[in-house]
This record gives sequence, structure tokens and C-alpha cells, in this order.
Amino acid sequence: MKFNTKFVILLLGPMLFWILQWTGNPDTIPGAAWDVLSITLWMAVWWVTEAVPIATTALLPIALFPLTGVLDIGPTTGAYGDKYIFLYLGGFLLAIAIEKWNLHRRIALSIIKFIGTNVKFIILGFMVATAFLSMWISNTATSVMMLPIGTAIISELQDEHTGLNNKNDLFGKALMLGIAYSASIGGIATLIGTPPNLILAGIIEKLYGIEISFVKWIVLGLPISIFLLYICWKYLTSFAFDFKGMKLPGEKDEISSMLSKLGKMSREEKIVLTVFVGTAFAWITRSFLLTPLIPNIDDTIIAIGAGILLFALPSGKKGERILNWEDAVKIPWGIIILFGGGMALAKAFEVSGLAIWIGQELTSLENLPFFLLILILVAAVNFLTEVTSNLATTAMLLPILAPMAVAIGIHPYFLLIAATLAASCAFMLPVATPPNAVVFGSGHLSIPDMVKAGIFMNILSILLISLIVCYLLPVLWDIQIHEIPPALL
Repeated sequence: MKFNTKFVILLLGPMLFWILQWTGNPDTIPGAAWDVLSITLWMAVWWVTEAVPIATTALLPIALFPLTGVLDIGPTTGAYGDKYIFLYLGGFLLAIAIEKWNLHRRIALSIIKFIGTNVKFIILGFMVATAFLSMWISNTATSVMMLPIGTAIISELQDEHTGLNNKNDLFGKALMLGIAYSASIGGIATLIGTPPNLILAGIIEKLYGIEISFVKWIVLGLPISIFLLYICWKYLTSFAFDFKGMKLPGEKDEISSMLSKLGKMSREEKIVLTVFVGTAFAWITRSFLLTPLIPNIDDTIIAIGAGILLFALPSGKKGERILNWEDAVKIPWGIIILFGGGMALAKAFEVSGLAIWIGQELTSLENLPFFLLILILVAAVNFLTEVTSNLATTAMLLPILAPMAVAIGIHPYFLLIAATLAASCAFMLPVATPPNAVVFGSGHLSIPDMVKAGIFMNILSILLISLIVCYLLPVLWDIQIHEIPPALL
């Protein structure tokens, strides 16, 4: 019976596609746009149900776009080599080098030691360390890196009242949730922190020819990340869980001991740290320092340059370099393919006229008050990403929202950024984000634990993002709600 159910779900996507193809397009929508809509619905069904791996679904445009005449094979496959995909690839290479030489443990433990070691501040230390790492490397990699450090600390904790040292204590729950939430929150801060941010930058580049630089994004993303991280920490340590009577045996000595076991910083760690800091510095200063000196440089060139450097620099071991090509096996190629599928979909929405048609059909929303429109959009994306990939969600929605905004007289950035930020704030379910799944797999949490704590964080993030988009975004990016520059029309 289970097999039959899965088989029906598997057939649902292509059946929907063929039914729409058989019925033909209505007079109000161009034929190419109807084809893209049919393919998008097939992809949406498979993405939502995960009937096949989500990266496999992302390959459908390569087969279906040329066959339906939507896009030739060249432009379709070209979308999978978009420059933002290589920006993400460079970030993955940095992450692999950091993990390979154990630098992540030293960074995390040093931050924790600096911040403090009482129960609440241990959680803050982990959250700050996780959020910081997640700004530069994938949320998934960050949570996987932090998990063993967290479980080591949890094993030292005792509840004075019960005397138990079990993996279901309150500290364990709070710490695991803190790691998962801060991995998602930290990713908001930078352009490469999470895939939806790059999807946004890529779509704005494709649709309008405007670059969202690393610095431009961090001006918006970093304040949101810091504020949301603080609120999340206060909620977990003061409201969601009661730490009365809990203590960490050894306290500061335990962290110092873990740090001392790492020994002195190795040659390899120093090299990776230098490349990491240099790359971050280059990203941050590119627009005002590097571009005048090297006019054609951009964030992708910096990222790939750092990756090449890691493969070229020798380690302290004879004949070995900081990264070997065998290390590239660890790159999550599935996520890169998924990102490419999203870019291909965005291009098809543009060239087929589907984006313009949808925007025209949605003009009825112009009667809603602006704040209510943003609030509804953020809430819809937030809860949708509880059961779907945040990358897939933004890849499907952003090409629709851009023309819709213009059609109802709103600067597109407001809707695009609202949806992008909301996609990174799903906190309720294990399937919502990879960090949620990672900490759930540790055994310290149950689904009711995650739902109970996560629903408050969802609601909080919905309100916070709506307020920021409506009132802070115009100030930070110097844009007006109802003034649309000619370049965006």
C-alpha cells in the first residue's frame, strides 16, 4: 500500500503536466507561458512531496524546456552555470577547508570561552558562534559542525533536582534549538549565507541588470540577524525553558580543557584562517576599495579565487595541499543543481511572458493596505517553507512577485526581499530546514518540542520582517514604496 501511495504521488506531477498540455492554453495566456506554468506545477508537486530527490526535480527544465519550445538547450543549461552558483561553490570550498583542518572547533570554542559559561551564556555562545559561521558557510554545514561540540557540553550538564544526565534535559533541548535557529538566522546576514539570498540577487541581476553587492545586502541583513538572534536567545532561555537548578560542572574549565586539547594552531589552520579572513575582507571592501583598483572584480571571482588558492597552497604535510580534489566530493552538488534549476525557472518565467501575465492577473491585490500585503506574503512564505525547501520556494515565487509588484505600483524590492527573508525563518518542523533536521536527528528533541518552541519564533519573525520591510528597508536602501525606477519597469 505504501508503494502504491508513493507511486501515485510520483505520477501526480507528470499527470498534471500532461493534462494541462492536452487542454491547451486559454486565450488570455501565451502558449509558451502556459508551457512554463505546466512545468512549474510538475516541479512544485515533486518539490513539495519529495517524490524524487529535490535536486533531481531541478533537472526537469533541461529535458522539458527544449522539448516544449520554451527555451533552447543552450540557454537552459547556461542557467545552471550562473555566476551566483559559482559564488556558492566558492563558499562551500571555504567550508570544507575550515572543517577539514578543524578550524571550526577552535573558532566556536574561542567564542564560547570569550562570552561566558553559565547555562544561559553557554547557549548564547553557541548561538553567536553558529550564527557567525553561518554567515559565511552553509547553514547545513554549520549546524553539523556545531552539533558534536554541543553534545559534548550537554553530557556535562546535570539537573540538580533529578540528578539525571540524560539527553532529553531542558538544557539539551534549548541548546539544540539554539544551534538550529541561529544557523538559519545567521544565514540572513550575508549574501552567501543562505541560498534564498543568492536566488534574490540572481533574479534581480537577470530581470533588471542590477547587482546586489555583498555590502548592500549586509547593511540590511546583519541588523536583522543580530536583532532576531538576540530575541531568539531571550525567548529560549527565559520563556521557553526554565533553567532553575541547572549547572555545568567545571564551567569555564571545561571549555578551556576542550580548547587546550586542540593544541596550538596548526600551520594548516593558520593558512585557512588567513584565506577565510582575506576573502571576507575582499567581499566587504570590494565595492569601495577593490573595484577602483580592479574594475572587473566581483564577489564570484573572489570566492572562486579563494577556492583555487586553497587547492594551490601546500600544507605542512609532505606532498599535500590545503585542499585536494578528493575533498571536493564533500561539496553538496545537489544543492548547487537545485540552485541552477531555480535560475533556469526564473529565466523561463521571463522569456515566456508568464511573469508578466501573472503580474497582470494579480493586480487585484493593489487594494490591500501595503503593510497587510507584506504581512500576508511573509506569513504565507514562512509557513510554506515549513514543508518545502526554502530554495525551491524562493525560486518559484520571486519570478512571480517581481512583475506583480510593478503591476500594482510597488517597488519590486519590497515584495522580493520580504519573501526572501521569510524563507529563512521556518522554525517549527524538522523538515523545514536542514539545521532543524540535523538537531532533530541528535535525539535531544521531539517534534512537539520543536513545534511548541518554533511556532512562537515563526510568529515573531513574521511580525519583525514585515515591520523591517515596510519601515526600515526604505531607509537602509534609499527606496520609496511607490516610486519605481525606470530600470525596474
